[in-house]
Amino acid sequence: MIAVLGGHGKTGRAVLAALSERDVEGRPLGRADWPELTDAVAGCAAAYLIAPNLHPDEPAYVAQALTALARAEVPRVVYHSVASPYAPEMPHHLGKAVSEDLVRRSGLAWTILQPGAYLQNLDLSGPVTVPYDVDAVFGFADLRDVAQVAALVLLEDGHVGATYELATRTATVAELAAEAGVAAVRTDERPDGWLGAMFDYYDRHGLPVGTRTMAGLLARDGDS
Repeated sequence: MIAVLGGHGKTGRAVLAALSERDVEGRPLGRADWPELTDAVAGCAAAYLIAPNLHPDEPAYVAQALTALARAEVPRVVYHSVASPYAPEMPHHLGKAVSEDLVRRSGLAWTILQPGAYLQNLDLSGPVTVPYDVDAVFGFADLRDVAQVAALVLLEDGHVGATYELATRTATVAELAAEAGVAAVRTDERPDGWLGAMFDYYDRHGLPVGTRTMAGLLARDGDS
């Protein structure tokens, strides 16, 4: 039995599906389970830990989850982080960097996954409008590939103590749009707060991620 904390979101559902493909039962846990989290994770062999998107205090969330796992004597945790967690211009990335430190010092057997931006976050069914440079380079991660890696590292030996940065392919939004036969347009309209800071960072730096790690874990040829 594998506990998936954050199991009702899109990433959690994908991880549960990947576990099911391997005939492994997953236990999806969410906010409703949080008050009795120690009991909810009891008896699980490992946990996959996903914080809610843009959580206002991810380190506190992760610390509470780690405490519950330790109390329930769940020996293994895989933490879902992000590519380039230590990026001071993106506050929510910094929250993941702090959380990674908590995971490493938790006393549990741990693995950390750092996926790039999801390909599925772009709707390529029509013209694509994004609030950053459409020619910025990204290491995009296919959610299905991330889920397959999650299941692999949860179930196979040799991944304890590893941190894996994950991307399926390297591309720009303009390139992805061209492949889909649609236009890519940048808008200067930008939200405030953490999202605005993230888009400003993307505008100037993109979010490049190498593809060899994902390819190696899934035994594929990866681009450079």
